[in-house]
Amino acid sequence: MATVRAVMAALRGEGLRIPSRRTSLRQVCVHHYRCCSNGHFMKPEYLVFNKSSIRLSIPLRTLRTSAAVNGQVVQFKLSDIGEGITEVNVKEWYVNVGDTVSQFDSICEVQSDKASVTITSRYDGVIRKIYYNVDDTAYVGKALVDIETEAVKAVVPEQDVVEAPAVLNEEHTHQEIKGQKIQATPAVRRLAMENNIKLSEVVGTGKDGRILKEDILNYLAKQTGAILPPSPEIVPPPPQLVSTKPKGAPLLPKPITPMVQYTGKDRTEAVKGIQKAMVKTMSVALKIPHFGYCDEVDLTCLVKLRQDLKVVAEDRGIKLSFMPFFLKAASLGLLQYPILNASLDEDCQFITYKSSHNIGIAMDTQQGLIVPVVKNVQILSVFEIAAEINRLLTLGLANQLGTNDLSGGTFTLSNIGTIGGTYAKPVILPPEAAIGAIGKIQVLPRFNDNGEIIKAQIMNISWSADHRIIDGATMARFSNLWKFYLENPATMLLDLK
Repeated sequence: MATVRAVMAALRGEGLRIPSRRTSLRQVCVHHYRCCSNGHFMKPEYLVFNKSSIRLSIPLRTLRTSAAVNGQVVQFKLSDIGEGITEVNVKEWYVNVGDTVSQFDSICEVQSDKASVTITSRYDGVIRKIYYNVDDTAYVGKALVDIETEAVKAVVPEQDVVEAPAVLNEEHTHQEIKGQKIQATPAVRRLAMENNIKLSEVVGTGKDGRILKEDILNYLAKQTGAILPPSPEIVPPPPQLVSTKPKGAPLLPKPITPMVQYTGKDRTEAVKGIQKAMVKTMSVALKIPHFGYCDEVDLTCLVKLRQDLKVVAEDRGIKLSFMPFFLKAASLGLLQYPILNASLDEDCQFITYKSSHNIGIAMDTQQGLIVPVVKNVQILSVFEIAAEINRLLTLGLANQLGTNDLSGGTFTLSNIGTIGGTYAKPVILPPEAAIGAIGKIQVLPRFNDNGEIIKAQIMNISWSADHRIIDGATMARFSNLWKFYLENPATMLLDLK
């Protein structure tokens, strides 16, 4: 306080009129001195001061410029969305120039080579500029929109706030850690404080360990089983028209994309989105020496069992297909042959045996082939697997699968039979070591143990394995065990945990 009085006395000595202590001191501090983040006023502009600096213990909340009070335009940049993604395609804008947005409001939807992601706002303010049009390529770290902030606290929202011991009482929260810096934006800190979450307990997935909004939501989901704010509403696919074809007439397959009108001219399009991901993945995959193995499976008993359980599952609100049984049988087989759930490093020096059975299921969509992943099949029941598949199918048809739903696979099953195929030559998805292609179920004549011809529900299976680490005998034994579980589904009860 003595130092403050000395400053004011010196200013009066220079002939400056000071109406009041609080007003004059604020004017001097704001208009005549540049301040750093710790409250030290540097480089005086009045000749009366010959000191290099003067320390004032004044709360930082009084140091506001007129630009901050009236609002400041900040660039909202596309942050790192993980999985090594550096560019995305803008699919849809939810805002226009002049629109008012709040934190967590949807800004736009972008399509990476892995998934479709909805970008939400970090700030409260007004959209002043949009940098991309629909179908343009946006890059991580570059600006998406300019937002004029409405609140003083949002003057420097883009800059990460690093916690340090010397903070004001008004801004000091339970999130402080002595001797450790935690990086998070003010919006993330507010979300953590509103949900009583300690930032020290959250693992940051952003650059240099920065805690993102998604990290807070994932942590909250693990603790409470709920995700805040609520995920966007899932838009169901358009209802399919009921076929009115005469009985016995062949059904014409429907094209997944609208028929292109013939123009007589060549057309060139950029490779992007999921198609671009396929180019990258298959280019790497075909460097793997593939080993193929095919067999047929008699699903007569499983067809009957599934028909009996279908009504029970529907009463629980779940559609029960054959795929949950295929995944569970595969998981039981992987316990016996873990090499099929392994990965080989790029230098072919180490094999990593994965503890979790994260089984991907190839799905055909309007955007192309995607492979959502059912995580931890080894600890899930058949009903739980069915519920997860239902969720993934709903999101996939609505084009709302997230990156987490499409990553982390250790083994894959592709159900080509839903379209009509029998045998296939599936291509391994790196870094996995094996993949299976399931054909359609057909009613075919077969001989029983008494030599009598009977109707049987026959399905074909085609396997591909990385021949560098998986030999033919291992692949055949795994296939035989998988086949045994499906032909005798009651035996799976013996090995379920």
